[in-house]
Amino acid sequence: MNDVAGLDDDIRTLYERGIVSRSGAFTPEWLDTVREDIETEFAEARAREGGALARGPERWYVEIHPEQLRGFVDLVTHPWVVGVCEGVLGPAYEIVELGFDIPFPGAEDQPWHRDFPSAPEVYEQHRITSLAFNLTAVDMVPEMGAAEFAPGTQWEPGIDWPDGMFPPRADAPRYAALATRSYPQRGDISARSALTVHRGTPNRSDSARPVLVLGVDAPGAGHGAKHDLQVTSAYHDRLPEAVRHHLAARVVDQLEPIVQKHTIEGLLSDDASGYEID
Repeated sequence: MNDVAGLDDDIRTLYERGIVSRSGAFTPEWLDTVREDIETEFAEARAREGGALARGPERWYVEIHPEQLRGFVDLVTHPWVVGVCEGVLGPAYEIVELGFDIPFPGAEDQPWHRDFPSAPEVYEQHRITSLAFNLTAVDMVPEMGAAEFAPGTQWEPGIDWPDGMFPPRADAPRYAALATRSYPQRGDISARSALTVHRGTPNRSDSARPVLVLGVDAPGAGHGAKHDLQVTSAYHDRLPEAVRHHLAARVVDQLEPIVQKHTIEGLLSDDASGYEID
């Protein structure tokens, strides 16, 4: 049984608001190694076709394999991460995605969106079937452009939205009125329903703002099909049994570059306030 202080309250907050955070879960020094790995993997991804996906002007998303992040085991065995996953997704949760988002200087507003379409068990039964954990790799300041989240929107069906992901333009003022911003520091972590409506805001600073992303599913959610996590046999053998049990990854002799499947075309619109899908 997970005995992390305040865990039950955090899970209630997650169901009510669609997002919750925990300050100081990791040390700033640990996040410095994350930033180093992100910078290395971003340079490699940009050098090959399909390695980095544009998510708007000066904004990129890259998926990586677990052994390309030195702190992967630390992350997925952290008591708060494990407790939230078990408490929300159940004991057979599946780790399906590892990546990072980088808004560089000049990144602009994104359209309001969710990560993928909802499903009846979510908007009818109020079940959370997928979580996204985020960790900033730098200390946030307002000029870097915080992500905005609209609390409670994880239960909206969105079945008539373009691609099931982009609310109508007319709803933008409502999301803006609901929106909350935070400025996490290295070591802070958040967990959200992947269906909570959100957007990135402009980066007016002189620095990139890399954010690590961990995606976790309830059994049967099926979002692993959009990703291609891999581990080598040697790395797989070294993993703790508890990690192997939850890791939805192919075991390979040699890591293959990820050609990303989870493209969100609606984020590339020239009109960043619109929601039209080309």
